[in-house]
Amino acid sequence: MAETASESSNKRIDGGIHAGAQAARRLSQGAHMNQPCPITPAQRCGTIVRALAQYRATVSECYDEPLYEVIERVQESGSLGKVDIGALYLWKRIPRGKWGLKLLTMPEAQVRDITAAAVQRARHEDLPTPEAAAAARTVLSPLPGMRTGDALPSALIVAAAPDRMAVYNRRARKGLAEVCLPLSDGSGRYQRYIELVEQCRIELAEQGAEIQTAREIDLALYWRGG
Repeated sequence: MAETASESSNKRIDGGIHAGAQAARRLSQGAHMNQPCPITPAQRCGTIVRALAQYRATVSECYDEPLYEVIERVQESGSLGKVDIGALYLWKRIPRGKWGLKLLTMPEAQVRDITAAAVQRARHEDLPTPEAAAAARTVLSPLPGMRTGDALPSALIVAAAPDRMAVYNRRARKGLAEVCLPLSDGSGRYQRYIELVEQCRIELAEQGAEIQTAREIDLALYWRGG
């Protein structure tokens, strides 16, 4: 019987999952960072598909309820207020810092002016996604707690544009390294992160995987980097 397109696609994904797992084990068994990457795009996609499935099988859907609620609020208001930021702060489980008091003493109108500009930039469809991410990240910098680091700012950006942006964290960064996509530090890191996530998204589409959003990819990377 002739093989259907769906069956062929599934075979490619299954083969990528198996080969990706083998390549990842080789990395963990002592491959050096300066050696050529042993993972092909197909193997990388297989690893991401497998990691996302493991995440979904382990983590309750209830965990992301604060994020979903903030997304709905941003859809209505076009901005994020201090309550929204507080919810994302809890959701991200970020250690408490001195910036919290500074944010609380900032006028709500000022906070919303800044975040409204970030929302607009994150949704700017005329810009490639990495450039829109960089623009939104830059606009958020004046807010307390968002001058350095990308974890919390990325959560705000995802709440603004959940269909195209991804959450950054150290585990996702480690996950990228494990699929041979190292992310460097320094200025513009969030843009470079989104560029790598977009690379994964394109590769997954080429392999016929069902993963379609940057958010799904960041969850897979987070789980892989754990």
